[in-house]
Amino acid sequence: MATKKGSTKKKASGTKSAAAARPTGGAVPPYGEAIRQATARGDVAEMRKAAASARKWIKDAQAALETLEKRIAKTGGTK
Repeated sequence: MATKKGSTKKKASGTKSAAAARPTGGAVPPYGEAIRQATARGDVAEMRKAAASARKWIKDAQAALETLEKRIAKTGGTK
């Protein structure tokens, strides 16, 4: 049992695995709302941070979408 606890603890504090970094479905991070709130507060540093975070998410999502489209094309679009 100590081994499981140790490995769980390691995962929580260590680097995310590739599987953990991938979205599994469900809600999308609320970047639109975070951007609106930062803009409303007028905090330039917060706005820059929200913009950088959103750009990274968009880049990652675009890469995942391209991979998905390639796999769909590979299967001929069928099951």
